[in-house]
Amino acid sequence: MKGIISTAIAIAVGLVVLAGYFIETPLLVNLRRLLLDWAVILAAVALFVGLANLVKVHSARVRDRQKGGFYSVVLVLCLLATLLAGLALRPEHPVMAAVFNAVQFPVEASLMALLTVSLVYASVRLLRRRRNLLSVIFLVTAVIILLGTAPLPFGEIPILGDLLRPFFTQVLAAAGARGILIGVALGSLATGLRILFGADRPYGSR
Repeated sequence: MKGIISTAIAIAVGLVVLAGYFIETPLLVNLRRLLLDWAVILAAVALFVGLANLVKVHSARVRDRQKGGFYSVVLVLCLLATLLAGLALRPEHPVMAAVFNAVQFPVEASLMALLTVSLVYASVRLLRRRRNLLSVIFLVTAVIILLGTAPLPFGEIPILGDLLRPFFTQVLAAAGARGILIGVALGSLATGLRILFGADRPYGSR
């Protein structure tokens, strides 16, 4: 009985939200907005539950004096400090923007740099093990993007920096990214329809 009730509620909510996008009546539009607001609130609560679980896991690691406990202490302290500062100052405060530009942005840039070097190294190893056309294309593309983006001492390479790199990043990469997003959207649509019709019921027992 519990599975039937949860299935009926999930299908009804999904149909109401879906109908609110196609039928412009005040009742459906307001009900759709209300349900979406509830979903946002539940997502925020789930985020706080995940943060609490993260603090619990790393606190237990520090308490048990496991390996890497120092990094757990740094993680918990930085998490709590950032959370309290964000709640007190609000995200749009200049101090929070300065913290983001001084910490988060350089960390993300460093990770992207490591990812670029790792891709070049992986392409070289792939070329050594499996020499085919796709391996060569992968290696050449990685080298072109690396040389066209990196700040070289003598400036940009003429054809590489102003012609090939924009073509690879703005045409080929953008087309691939859009194809992936379209595939994800179609897969999400198919999954949503299966849930709406009751074929899949992740919210209750069968």
